[in-house]
Amino acid sequence: MKIALIGSTGFVGSAILKEALNRGHNVIAILRHPEKLKVQSDKLSIVSCDVMETEKLAVVLKGNDIVISAYNSGWTNPDLYPEFMKGSLSIQEAVQQSGVKRLIVMGGAGSLFTALGQQLVDSPDMPAQFKPGSLAARDYLNILKEDANLQWTYVSPAINMNRETSGTRKGIYRTALDSPVFDSNQNSSISVEDLAVAVIDEAEKPKHIRQRFTVGY
Repeated sequence: MKIALIGSTGFVGSAILKEALNRGHNVIAILRHPEKLKVQSDKLSIVSCDVMETEKLAVVLKGNDIVISAYNSGWTNPDLYPEFMKGSLSIQEAVQQSGVKRLIVMGGAGSLFTALGQQLVDSPDMPAQFKPGSLAARDYLNILKEDANLQWTYVSPAINMNRETSGTRKGIYRTALDSPVFDSNQNSSISVEDLAVAVIDEAEKPKHIRQRFTVGY
């Protein structure tokens, strides 16, 4: 496949890049600062482009089989919410203009529902530092749900996915749609490596067109 990847130097994006390259896919990494990407592969092309430049991005995306967006405007960014929304909408519009039909968007776990029907982002247990990003990811998912043209998929990780839960690729995971995946101990966790496995599996063999899904062990 020809995969256009946005956000390939981030925590999630870098894992997706590694998984895609290891499976032999051709990847175009789209970066505002291409010098930050240290990966080398004959399957990798690097293009400098800001996601806010919609028309330029559309040209870069043209001819790819799928776009995977791991875009994140930065957890410590004081303007995280508006920049995430603006960037995500620009990416969506650029994909539309490019003619590429498949779009996978990496989102957060905050929009997942608890057993009581409450979204995690609205829970009092949601850490304050993650709330703006979680709200943005949740609100953008609601916008994406209205898109009847793109064959989009939105991926939410497990509740616990960070550097402490990562570092190992097991190659296994379980999926659900709108509620977290829990193990027998009621833990919802996944390594970023196995999240990437799920993402590239979905890219290769789509099972969640115009759906959100989540993964966990």
